[in-house]
Amino acid sequence: MSGERRKRRKRPWFDVFVEFKEIEKIMDEMMRQTFKKSKRFRPHIYGFSLTIGPDGTPRIREFGNVQKSRSGPRIREQRQPLVDVLDEEEEAVVVAELPGVKKEDIKLYGTEDLLTISVDKPQRKYFKEIEMPAKVNVKEARTSYKNGVLEVTLPKIEEEKKPKAENVEIA
Repeated sequence: MSGERRKRRKRPWFDVFVEFKEIEKIMDEMMRQTFKKSKRFRPHIYGFSLTIGPDGTPRIREFGNVQKSRSGPRIREQRQPLVDVLDEEEEAVVVAELPGVKKEDIKLYGTEDLLTISVDKPQRKYFKEIEMPAKVNVKEARTSYKNGVLEVTLPKIEEEKKPKAENVEIA
């Protein structure tokens, strides 16, 4: 009876652990199928980051070079680095983990809405397109790279505020 009582009562923290178990099962199956189908050895990297968004909903972000497809997991040559985007009041900050990469091998391309990080070296290949949380000024971007962590700070573009509509009286 106590088991039935536990099932009926909703415990949000225990639901998270159930979700982790499901994710673990999915990852195990993906890895099993990936290694079974792999013709030649390449590093298989898969991971995820779980955060709680400002609206209270969990967000899962995947990284690595294992990608889902209709025919099962597919191994890409380029890895997706783990990336965090911080939406500050006056700027957007992108933090990317690029282990084993030299600063001069990193290529950054940006527009008002998108930042692309790429590294194309035989031993390390990374690629990630990141949507910006707001329009940013890429010409004034500041960057730093230390111990495999890239940080890009992009000032936000102030959007012009449209004048408030006013009633016009007819004479």
